[in-house]
Amino acid sequence: MTVRLGDEAPNFSADTTQGTIDFHQWKGADWAILFSHPKDFTPVCTTELGMVAKLMPEFQKRHTRVIGLSVDPVASHLTWEKDIADVTGNAVNFPMIADPDRTVSNLYDMIHPNANDTMTVRSVFIVGPDNKVKLTLTYPASCGRNFDEIIRVLDGLQLSARFPVSTPANWQKGGDVIVATSMSTADAKVKFPKGVTELKPYLRTTPSPE
Repeated sequence: MTVRLGDEAPNFSADTTQGTIDFHQWKGADWAILFSHPKDFTPVCTTELGMVAKLMPEFQKRHTRVIGLSVDPVASHLTWEKDIADVTGNAVNFPMIADPDRTVSNLYDMIHPNANDTMTVRSVFIVGPDNKVKLTLTYPASCGRNFDEIIRVLDGLQLSARFPVSTPANWQKGGDVIVATSMSTADAKVKFPKGVTELKPYLRTTPSPE
């Protein structure tokens, strides 16, 4: 199946390096990031998993749970984690799903036959507290993911969930944001007392309301 923005993230039960989980129950009312890896002991993903472990305090500050996936079994994941800690200096501090029968991979359309008909592509899904998919990304095997960008997008999603705003190109947390087009300028000036700048009738900005 294809998982698209706004869809409910498919629920599943799976074995992980931290025990068996029910995905929706495990994430609860938090945000969640599910990201996949083609297989264990791959060089790019080794660096990625170490980076995510290093950034875990940033995800925790954002009430976001992180879970990885690979088609290899739990025992293999646990052995790989030793390499990840050795190479990156960061011990893996989040669960890794074992998906040898491709159940979760197929639920989330992670098997792309034209790339590889057995291994998962390197996908990222951000899931909101309502269990709806807020972001999907798919990376090629050769290009490491930018987790600073994933945190930036997470910040933007969380801000837009709280206020009627969107974020402009290259936005960084704390920067000016765009007022929702559904709101009149007069209403925006009441909603956002820091001020509203009208660049065009359809493009109004305001300092971050956080």
